[in-house]
Amino acid sequence: MSDSGTSVGGGDGTRAVRAGLPEAVKNEPTLPGPVFAAHYHLPGEVSGPYTYGRDDNPTWTLLERAIGELEAPGQDGVETLVLASGVAAASAVLFSQVRAGDAVVLPNDGYQVLPLIRAQLEAYGIEVRTAPTANDAQLDVLDGAKLLWIETPSNPGLDTCDIRRLAEAAHTRGALVAVDNTLATPLGQRPLELGADFSVASGTKQLTGHGDVLLGYVVGRDAEAMAAVRRWRKIVGAIPGPMEAWLAHRSIATLQLRVDRQCATALTVAEALRGRPEVTGLRYPGLPDDPAHKVAAQQMRRFGCVVSFTLPTRARADRFLDALRLVDDATSFGGVRSTAERRGRWGGDAVPEGFIRLSVGAEDAEDLVADVLRALDESGR
Repeated sequence: MSDSGTSVGGGDGTRAVRAGLPEAVKNEPTLPGPVFAAHYHLPGEVSGPYTYGRDDNPTWTLLERAIGELEAPGQDGVETLVLASGVAAASAVLFSQVRAGDAVVLPNDGYQVLPLIRAQLEAYGIEVRTAPTANDAQLDVLDGAKLLWIETPSNPGLDTCDIRRLAEAAHTRGALVAVDNTLATPLGQRPLELGADFSVASGTKQLTGHGDVLLGYVVGRDAEAMAAVRRWRKIVGAIPGPMEAWLAHRSIATLQLRVDRQCATALTVAEALRGRPEVTGLRYPGLPDDPAHKVAAQQMRRFGCVVSFTLPTRARADRFLDALRLVDDATSFGGVRSTAERRGRWGGDAVPEGFIRLSVGAEDAEDLVADVLRALDESGR
C-alpha cells in the first residue's frame, strides 16, 4: 500500500494507478471524495494544514502528491501546487519570480497565450526577450535574464530544445528555468530530472484526458521559489475547485494506458500522412526523420499525441475538418476523443492558413487512420 508520501512500484502504470493515494484505513474509500469546504474548525491559535479554503484543501493535497510522484518520482524536497488552469500555473511562476527591471526569455513559437502574458510582463516593467524553440535558439538571448521559459515540444509547431543544455546555461548565468511540460506529460519527460527548476503544465490536456476539467500545476524543488508561487496563488485566488481536483486525480489512474495508446496511434497516423501529396509540413517528434526527433529521443520517453500538418488552402483545411467523422473540430488536445482544428482561426499562432493540429485520441488506430484518409480524399473533390 502507498503511504502519505511514497509511491509503490517503479513502472509508469503502477505509479499512475497508485499515485497520491492516502494510507489505507479500514472502511474508508481508497480515493476519498472531494472535500467541499470554505472553512474548517479552527479553535484557538492557528495551526494545522487546513485553515481556509483558498489556502489549502485535502483534495488538492492528494492530487498534488500524485502529480509530484509522476513528475519527480523518488526525489525529496519537491513541492507541487495545483491551480485553476494551465495559464494560471504559468502566470503564477512568471509573476512570482520576476519584478520590474528583470528580464525574461520566452519562446516566440509557444502557446498562443504567451503574447498576452508578455504584454502584461512588459506593463510591469519586465524586459521580455524571445527566440524560437528549435536549435536551442533561446541561448542567444539568455545573458542577464532572471528566468528562462521553455516549451518543448512546442505548441503547435512541435519543435524541441535540449532542456539539460539550456538549464545548465541558464543556471551558469544565474537564471531560473521553467519548462512547460503540457504536451509531453510527466510520462513523456521529467523536466526536473533534466535540470529545470519548475515543471509547469495544463492538467486540462492529456494529464486528465477527458476534456471535462480545467486545471494547472507547478512542480518545483526550491522551497523559497515555491513559497512565492504559493503566495501568488493565494493573492490571485487562482485555485481549482475540489470537484475538478478529484476528477483529475481519478483520471490520472489511466494516464499510462491512455498515453501509450495515443502515442502509438499518433505515430501510425503520422506515418499514414507521409504519403499524401496534399500534406506538407508534417510534424511528429516520434518520426525518425522529423527535425525534432534527435533531441526528443534524448530526453523524452514518449513523443506525445499531437500531429501537425498543413493542407494547401484554408478552404481545403475546412473541408477536411468537416469531412471527419471520428474527430471532433475542437481546440485543446490530449483527450480520449480525437480532436483537430485549423489553428489559424485563432489568429495567435504564426502558422499557414491550412495548418491542422490533430490530437490523437484512444480510438482504434485503423479506424482513425481510415477516417483521416477518407476525409482527405473527400476534401480534395
